[in-house]
Amino acid sequence: MQDQATTTRMVASVVRDGERDELAVEEPLEIRVDGQALSVTMRTPGHDEELAIGFLIGEGLLRSPANAGLTDDFAANVIDVEGPLLRDPGERRFYTSSSCGVCGKGALEEVAVHAPPVEGGPTVARSLLAALPDRLRQPTFARTGGLHATGLFDSDGELLLVREDVGRHNAMDKVIGRAALDGLLPLGQGILCVSGRLSFELVQKAAVAGAPIMVAVGAPSSLAVELATDRKITLVGFARGGNANVYTVKERVTG
Repeated sequence: MQDQATTTRMVASVVRDGERDELAVEEPLEIRVDGQALSVTMRTPGHDEELAIGFLIGEGLLRSPANAGLTDDFAANVIDVEGPLLRDPGERRFYTSSSCGVCGKGALEEVAVHAPPVEGGPTVARSLLAALPDRLRQPTFARTGGLHATGLFDSDGELLLVREDVGRHNAMDKVIGRAALDGLLPLGQGILCVSGRLSFELVQKAAVAGAPIMVAVGAPSSLAVELATDRKITLVGFARGGNANVYTVKERVTG
């Protein structure tokens, strides 16, 4: 699922206490659209085109896959995406930081503009959902201990796609970007699984991607639960040890 060249870009070697240690790489990435700078994010290099496309989809600025790649001067930390965008980027508002201070009502209204409620979706056993975090393949985390992961599973619990990054939102963007490029959006029968907690920003991105179920090792935040309820997404937290807590839209979960 991840080639050796990509993994090499994600890991840096340092000397600690006289011994060589491996760390996750963190570098800035500038996202441009038709040559115009739009955003800068700190990320782990690798799958940058997916990250840029997934980010734009999650912000309601892009609906379908677009060409993305290095700029004409081949700057390694700059990705240029072909437009057109759905709206003027200058009018957008970002609600992707847990410390941004925006009110919950405004945040929910913003997502509702770009993400209809998720209808349908699979019915899945609680025991299967509880097992998904253990099925995430995280080779770079195993080497560094410093990365988050997002995985896309089918309704039978088969891992279709996984991405790692120092930023949990970046890992989600990379998965959604790859799914878009593969023609898998909306994720009407898919299950997204994250290695940490369920924050508002992750549920926001899942809502725009049309994912009916989200699973996490940790807990959801209160605003994540409110958004998932509003957009009809099933949130499953504390998935570990054969059990899991179901917070919203419980009719998709049996057992």
